[in-house]
Amino acid sequence: MAKKEVDGEGVNIPNRIKALPVKRPGPIVAAVIVVLLAVMLIQGLITNPRLDWPTVWKYLFNENVLEGIRYTLELTVISMVVAIILSVILAIMRKSINPVLRGVSWFFIWFFRGTPVYTQLIFWGLFAVLIPKISLGIPFTSVEFWSIDSNVVVTAFNAAWIGLALNEAAYLSEIVRAGLEAVDPGQTEAAKALGMNRTLIMRRIVLPQAMRIIIPPTGNETIGMLKTTSLVTAVPFTLELQFATNAIANRIYKPIPLLLVACFWYLLITSILMVVQSRLEAHFGKGFNARPVGTKGKQPPYDPPYPGKSDGEPKDDVNKINQTTFAGLNA
Repeated sequence: MAKKEVDGEGVNIPNRIKALPVKRPGPIVAAVIVVLLAVMLIQGLITNPRLDWPTVWKYLFNENVLEGIRYTLELTVISMVVAIILSVILAIMRKSINPVLRGVSWFFIWFFRGTPVYTQLIFWGLFAVLIPKISLGIPFTSVEFWSIDSNVVVTAFNAAWIGLALNEAAYLSEIVRAGLEAVDPGQTEAAKALGMNRTLIMRRIVLPQAMRIIIPPTGNETIGMLKTTSLVTAVPFTLELQFATNAIANRIYKPIPLLLVACFWYLLITSILMVVQSRLEAHFGKGFNARPVGTKGKQPPYDPPYPGKSDGEPKDDVNKINQTTFAGLNA
């Protein structure tokens, strides 16, 4: 009788063949080349006197730079919060049975996706020129109940985040719509059978399941928004990070070190946002992850063996059906 050998998984395999792995020198050579290039790049960055690292360390925590970081973060957070709210509304309007709501949503997305954000920011900077006074009254008459100067309401900061939010909402609405359409229509039908209204179905059934599709591209858009804040000089708004570093560079005539300062802070904030994005993806996707059954993903062995199995065949078959638990999605 042939001797049986037992592998690491506890499966008895008669006359097992020990195959040697195929040698592949290509990945090793490629890794060596990449490491050498990386070392050369790092060595060049450290030893290049034109980068002027002492000036970089001097202005890295400059008060104007730190204030620019604060305004950059405020613009990013406010713009993204407003954009997310508007995008959900626009996506729901695109799926509405009312043709007027669908048309308004389509026109909004068409206009703000079709024009450059820099151009939109210039228009918002000229808002007070286009509309000098904001008033409430009877339409198509000269009767006014309340009015205010546009410069008081639409300041440079407000014009900056409004322009960024409206532009971003047009892109996010398509992301949200794709996430909503990815949810099985049977979920909505089952919720209707339970007597739930459309608002409750959207809030408790559809949106929680769509979030695992919405979160990754929304995280990318947030990182993009962080860098897009450098364009608010078109408003003009002159307190964000990029303008703050440019102002210092123009004053001391050293643009390269201050560009490195801006790069450092943008990379640091982006890294933090990437960590937050990964945590959100894990949170909203945990109910959809396939869970292995039994120890090491296999069913425990049964005695007597499975029907149709001989004594020489493995008894611990793997259950190929993924058990998915929709955690937190119960109505």
